[in-house]
Formats: sequence, structure tokens, C-alpha cells
Amino acid sequence: MKKFLILGFTLFMFFFKSTATANYDKVFFDFKIDSITGENIDLNKFKDKVILVVNTASYCGFTKQYTDLQKLWDTYKLRGLVVLGIPSNSFNQEKNSNSEVKKFCEVNFEINFPLSTITDVKGENAHEIFKWAKENYGKSAIPKWNFHKILINKQGKIESTFSSLTNPMSNKLINSIEKIL
Repeated sequence: MKKFLILGFTLFMFFFKSTATANYDKVFFDFKIDSITGENIDLNKFKDKVILVVNTASYCGFTKQYTDLQKLWDTYKLRGLVVLGIPSNSFNQEKNSNSEVKKFCEVNFEINFPLSTITDVKGENAHEIFKWAKENYGKSAIPKWNFHKILINKQGKIESTFSSLTNPMSNKLINSIEKIL
């Protein structure tokens, strides 16, 4: 019976690992990604900050969340929050070029938080940030749709993930951010 319990617990921990069980060979700050204008963003420049990584898309039903992502950024950036938008066509709902995405975000939502180039967020061609997230946090870190959110703590590890349905200004997300700021 004792062996069965140990085996069951081990399997449970394997399939439902969290930041407490992850063996981080790298942390978020070890990566780089290209900005929407093509410059390289060394994520190490965000060290000791809380990061909200959001895969975005221009033609999604959740696109209106850009408004609240900007509001979140405006409210918490001076306290150490960085909102990082990662436009993606992984779900076939993004514009064709980085310049179109940039213009769309600025004109329609007055976005001024950092945006990356159009980037794959799932599958074999996913950016290494998303492969790292899956490896260290499990399946809940993989975007199942646009506007999936990954909350990174000041140590560069995944604190939590939030589905597309979670509004950026929801109490659930804001409480998680305030707890680690």
C-alpha cells in the first residue's frame, strides 16, 4: 500500500508539476526575442520585474483585451510590472506583417507596452520561451488560444498561467500580480 501511495504521488507530481517542482535550467531572463520593430529585446533587462507574457492576435474575439492590457501596464509599470505582448498567428488570427500589427495596436488601442514580432507560440516552431514554459510548468503554460497569459515572477520563473477568458483587469490576475510585485 505504501509503495502504491508513493508511486501515485510521484505520478501526480510528474503530470502536474508547478514552479515548486520545476528544475529550471534557464529562467525567463535568459532569453531574447525580437521587438515588433525588429530590435532584439534581451529579456535580462527586465530582471527583478514581474512580467505578464500574453500571446495576442488582431482578429480574435479577445482582441478587445488590448484595452485592459494597456490599462494594466499604465497602472503597474512604475511598481515593476512589464506587459509583453507576443503577436502570434498560431491560431490564424493575426495580420500579415509586423508593421500592420504595430499600426493596428497603436491606432486602435494606443498600445505602448513592448510587443514582439509575430511569433509562433505552440508546436514545433514555437519560440523557445514557450517551449521553456511548457518544460518547466507543464501543459497549462501552452497557449490554447490567443490572449493566454503567463505570469513570470521576479526570479524569472513562472508564477501562474491564465486562460484567454481571464480579463487582464480581473481581480484574479491583479491579486496574483500584486502578491509578487
